[in-house]
Amino acid sequence: MKITYFQDTDTLYIEFRAGSVTETRDLDENTLLDLDAKGQVVALTLEHASERADVPHFSYEQVAA
Repeated sequence: MKITYFQDTDTLYIEFRAGSVTETRDLDENTLLDLDAKGQVVALTLEHASERADVPHFSYEQVAA
């Protein structure tokens, strides 16, 4: 998983898995969902990310099973 924030365009890109994108779905006018050939989620793009998510205060936590 890889998360990239592009400050110049205020875009948040979350890549869930490496793979070829074969379809992109518009979830709304500022949210794109990328899928592979099997229909699995590859990535999510959020435009106007600073308004829609708390981007500067991102944290990551992994919980052991």
